[in-house]
Amino acid sequence: MIITSLQNRFSRNNPTRRLRAFILGLFAATMTTLPLKAAEEIEFVYTPLVFSLSVASLETFAKEGKIDANLKQFLARVTPEAREQFREALLTKIDIDPVLLSRFFNSVMGADMLSRLGKSITIQGGINGKYALRGAIVSAAFAPGGLTLLNVLKKFPNNIQLQGEEILGLAKTIDYAIYVSELFTKDMRLWTAEEAAAVKPAINYASLPDLRQRGSFQVKKEVWNLTDSSRNRSLYVDVYIPQTFRDGKTPVIIFSHGLASRPEDYAQAIEHLASHGFLVAAPQHPGSDIKYLQGMLAGYYRNIFDRDEFINRPKDISFVIDELARRNASQFQGKLNLTNVGVAGHSFGGYTAIAVAGASIDFDNLAKDCNRPYSGINIAILLECRALELPRQVYNFRDERVAAVFAANPVNRSIFGEKGLSKISIPVLLGSGSYDPAANPIFEQAIPFTWLKTPDKYLAMVEGQAHVNFTELDAGMQKTLESVVDITLPNQNLIEGYAGALLVAFFEVYIANNDKFRPFLLSSYAEYLSQGQKFKLDFITAASDEKLSQLIEKLRVHRQ
Repeated sequence: MIITSLQNRFSRNNPTRRLRAFILGLFAATMTTLPLKAAEEIEFVYTPLVFSLSVASLETFAKEGKIDANLKQFLARVTPEAREQFREALLTKIDIDPVLLSRFFNSVMGADMLSRLGKSITIQGGINGKYALRGAIVSAAFAPGGLTLLNVLKKFPNNIQLQGEEILGLAKTIDYAIYVSELFTKDMRLWTAEEAAAVKPAINYASLPDLRQRGSFQVKKEVWNLTDSSRNRSLYVDVYIPQTFRDGKTPVIIFSHGLASRPEDYAQAIEHLASHGFLVAAPQHPGSDIKYLQGMLAGYYRNIFDRDEFINRPKDISFVIDELARRNASQFQGKLNLTNVGVAGHSFGGYTAIAVAGASIDFDNLAKDCNRPYSGINIAILLECRALELPRQVYNFRDERVAAVFAANPVNRSIFGEKGLSKISIPVLLGSGSYDPAANPIFEQAIPFTWLKTPDKYLAMVEGQAHVNFTELDAGMQKTLESVVDITLPNQNLIEGYAGALLVAFFEVYIANNDKFRPFLLSSYAEYLSQGQKFKLDFITAASDEKLSQLIEKLRVHRQ
């Protein structure tokens, strides 16, 4: 019954549910890679009941297709097709370097993941199975047959116990997350249409410039290798410079890359901004970039990123502004406006942008969220909880030269909380994706949006966007997702078009002080851009704040 119940939760014909189920499946598959030592049986514990399944029965079924009396009671209600899929799953090999896998599980984030899973997958006596999981998965990866679910079960050092109450609690939480995400996506579309309908007189966007298109400025890229002697920190900065200056001062944008990435990964968006007359500087964050991840995988570091990045990233932004100020007279004829700077960032870079905007770390809120049951379903929490390693003190990252921030898929809810985010007084645009499995749109963007007290706040959501550009990471990743999850992801050019238009509009208004672009910061513009598109751009302003707050309260009551 437990298995049937869980199976039914994810069988509904809905793209979001299938994507979530797929992500969770990958998560579960990763769990099954821990080193295990010939467990004899698996116990399903649902107090006071205990059901046992022999590992030998599973092995016989996997290799020969035979179902003995022990296994029959578990597969009695399973269709022949589902049985075959289960058999295939037991033998499917996951190709992964066992050394890299071991290093990940030895990182703080990897250990946190195992600890959370270990509450549901325990050893006899209900003891957290994190160490047994890690050992079993890595041992299976080293084994001749490689990392398969069956090998993991065989390598487990003690008899496995699956805690029914924990698993069903997790399933309910996942179901809740899916429910709220679907409802939020539906309401965002509705609120976008309502705000657009309220725009009077209607705006003929076809007669206005197409902000999705490249601007008229030619762009030159320079790479600056810099050292901040006060922090003994060396980094490079990709600087995109318009080859002619605007009349008056040239607006400046600083762009902060995401975790395990680099400035070059965002070249298209950055160059798009520069082609519209902005000077854009994109610093490398050396403690959380792709090089640091590669160093971790090579064994030079224990963790995916340095915990001090929560401090160093915002300081990198201020350091780059300082460097631009130092070069302004000699290299830019004093043309740069460095008293009204914009900051944009993605994911961890979104955190960075929000930090320099004035948000402060709320350690009490973070500790509470990190200890909340099943909080790990919001993957962003694994990153944010690492801030608990920092010394408990007041950190002030606010740079008064920063006048507006654009945070795409930011991780920020738990680390800042309502107390920290309410301190921001400058314009903020939060961007999200309805399929984002890493920074859940309602947890990491919608709820934080309601906590912002600045009247100039915007929330944009690209339907179908999934946090990263899969085509950039792996040419085959998007096709794999579409075939396995049976969904279609948006064309990356569509996403880039939406993002480029919003970046230009937002920074023209609040950094270049050009009110002619205010019509592009209305929901009616999102409706215009979405015409004929399957994956639409949803966009709301502070005008929909109360409606969003009411939805969040409704969802909170529903969960209780």
